[in-house]
Amino acid sequence: MSNVPSLWSSWAPRIRSLLRIAAAFMFLLHGTTKLLAFPSGVPPLGGTVKLASQAGLAGVLEVVGGALLVLGLFTRPVAFLLAGEMAVAYFQVHVPKGFWPTMNGGELAALFCFIWLYFSAAGAGSWSLDAGRGR
Repeated sequence: MSNVPSLWSSWAPRIRSLLRIAAAFMFLLHGTTKLLAFPSGVPPLGGTVKLASQAGLAGVLEVVGGALLVLGLFTRPVAFLLAGEMAVAYFQVHVPKGFWPTMNGGELAALFCFIWLYFSAAGAGSWSLDAGRGR
């Protein structure tokens, strides 16, 4: 029983990879919703956003950055860039609606911001192309 904490701790790099993959996949879906109307379109009408708009730029960052993070490729710089995107989204879109994230709809933007900030410091984990490249 005394080996359980050390055994669990030894799995930290792999669990970090699982968190990165799951979060990046969900983030990628936000981009495909904006750009491709997949798996559904942008509410309320269900279409796509204009590529030459701020939402279009966000969609491009979410698709390209999300795909790179799913693979664990260039994780630190990509995660840092996406943390900044989410900070801008939070303060520009959500804060004007109120202070509390649960009331202004900004929980996802805030969580993604801090998740990507963490990965920019911690790296991708053992299951990543970055690990395969020796980074």
